[in-house]
Amino acid sequence: MFYDSVSDWRDAASRRVTFFGMSGLGKTHVSQILRDSGAWFHYSIDYRIGTAYMGEHINDNLKREAMRVPFLAQLLRTDSIYIGSNISFGNLAPLSAYLGQPGDPARGGLPMAEYERRQELHVRAEINALLDTPHFIERARDIYGYDNFVCDTGGSICEVVDPEDPADPALTALSQNSLMVWIEGTPDHTQTLINRFARDPKPMCYRPAFLAQQWQAYLDMTGTAPDAVDPRAFAVHAYGAAIAERHPRYAAMAANWGVTTTAAEVASVRDADDVTELVSAALGRAGKGA
Repeated sequence: MFYDSVSDWRDAASRRVTFFGMSGLGKTHVSQILRDSGAWFHYSIDYRIGTAYMGEHINDNLKREAMRVPFLAQLLRTDSIYIGSNISFGNLAPLSAYLGQPGDPARGGLPMAEYERRQELHVRAEINALLDTPHFIERARDIYGYDNFVCDTGGSICEVVDPEDPADPALTALSQNSLMVWIEGTPDHTQTLINRFARDPKPMCYRPAFLAQQWQAYLDMTGTAPDAVDPRAFAVHAYGAAIAERHPRYAAMAANWGVTTTAAEVASVRDADDVTELVSAALGRAGKGA
């Protein structure tokens, strides 16, 4: 573990922490609090994915849609206009829109083969973004003078790592350079997360076997043909199942690679000092007392 005790964490000249867990439980909230303090560098995995690794795919898809409009098509062919995503830490809509959901094309759905292809692109992008963490720790110090660093992971981190493999490349890179902290939700959070996802879908990445299982289960349950599926309805269905399916992998990540805090504790954080206490408590519960 990156910090051997609570006192190591409290006394560290350089504090580095990686938060992981389901989207909507507070990873970005607490990361923004640290960034706003002025003493922390905020590294967002989803932002890195959407800019460095998926940006060209996202922009090409936007241009493909624009080319269907004759007025815009002519301007694009002559390089008279620029079309690109405006992704930000707080707005991942361009990435979500590119990943899409399978289902009825008339309602914005993708054929399953194309959806699976985009999922594969996202898996590679997420692994690369995670492996970039040590580089950004050094970059934050060298260029901007930040000694403190927070890595804000995507909710799908557990889909691209193996917490039972002691040589997992991404988890090794994270744990050797930061303290990994799981933000654990409770069953009471499940419906809240589903409702929030339904209003504002986040980038989702599923393991192929899980996706195939959920797709077939949804087709059987609704009696709908694949090209008639409501994409948003399937997305909510799969997301609800993913919450339960991901929980054991998050728990294994915390047990083997880090420590645990709770969504309720994170919700009470108001400033950087509160984060220090939050992590101290997590280390204490893990038997890493002073």
